[in-house]
Amino acid sequence: MDFPIDAHDVEYAENFLASGDMATAFPLLKRLTEMVEEYAETECVANDTTQWFSFNDAFERLAYRRVEKDPRELIQVPAPVDRLYSALSFAYIRQQDWISARDALMQAVRWNPMNCNYRLDLAEIFRALEDTQEWASLSYSVIERASDGRSAARAYANLGQFFLDEDKPSAAAGCTRLAVSLAAADQRVVRLQNRIMAEHPEAMEESDAHVMGELSLEGIPTAPSADIAVCLLMCASDAAREGDARQATSLTVRANNLIGEEACRALIKLIHESDAELAQERSHDGAGNGE
Repeated sequence: MDFPIDAHDVEYAENFLASGDMATAFPLLKRLTEMVEEYAETECVANDTTQWFSFNDAFERLAYRRVEKDPRELIQVPAPVDRLYSALSFAYIRQQDWISARDALMQAVRWNPMNCNYRLDLAEIFRALEDTQEWASLSYSVIERASDGRSAARAYANLGQFFLDEDKPSAAAGCTRLAVSLAAADQRVVRLQNRIMAEHPEAMEESDAHVMGELSLEGIPTAPSADIAVCLLMCASDAAREGDARQATSLTVRANNLIGEEACRALIKLIHESDAELAQERSHDGAGNGE
């Protein structure tokens, strides 16, 4: 059985949503999601060997493998199902139906667990529903998956607000410094800076070693994921080999913004050395087979 929708169907519905035509967008989004759910119920059943996803690109697929360590066969569905559920969630938000918006975004995360914007938006819905633990938990989950500095900064900013609410100013100061280093102009980061300076200015005078130590005690990573940076740079290397300089540059810039240029240079060197060693091994294997 063919997949019931395609990318054009999703884009068509998104256009109505973007134009504010809720009378057309909402029933269309509902019908499309019902078609997907009916199909997935029988054709996309997860088991011990197989799972279906709606990744945006090869990087997200590779990053999922590296972060989640899922050994199953990953089957890409031929439509952006994650975007469909995200659009439906936005339509529910416009109606202030927070429970339905939450449920739709949870489906967006299920279909594309590497899209950090879904996780951050879902976190805000949980916060609106006064579930601060889930808000913090989703924000934490972004740190090990973030593939750009802004997403990581928003996650740290959320956690900084959480620690201030929990009367843990040193941990909040650590989150603030990390968020500022990643995206100083982001509104959430600015709000956190303003709040901590108003409520606990003394915490911002503490040493980096102390505040990062407090973060570590809370189980919070004190840097975005190096594994994600490796995936970005590996995909950049692949894009460069295929002649796609624009994509290679974009992925490299994202890695730079995430972990810094010096760390990226070191990783690029390791990747190139690994590629060279692999090529040499294949060359030796080919020579041996020729003999």
